[in-house]
Amino acid sequence: MTVEYIRYSVPSAQQEAFLRDYAAARVPLLRSPYARDFEISQCDEDPSQFILRILWTSAEDHMEKFRGSAEFREFFGHIRPYLGMIEEMRHYTPR
Repeated sequence: MTVEYIRYSVPSAQQEAFLRDYAAARVPLLRSPYARDFEISQCDEDPSQFILRILWTSAEDHMEKFRGSAEFREFFGHIRPYLGMIEEMRHYTPR
């Protein structure tokens, strides 16, 4: 298993749409056989900061198989407007 963490900085005027679009993106994401879990959290101290956590079967499954799938295309359609707000995106191995 691999955990992907994505850190976003989202202006207050876009936060409602960001959460709505990620709620919609959750559907095709979790339909994928490679995504096992999904969570989005908003920072209490700085509400413009969000952390997205996705549990993948492996980094390779995420980068190679999911990104070539119909589920990815549908997922990406929902989150495309927020790509420029990503501050960090990394994969981690649980220990």
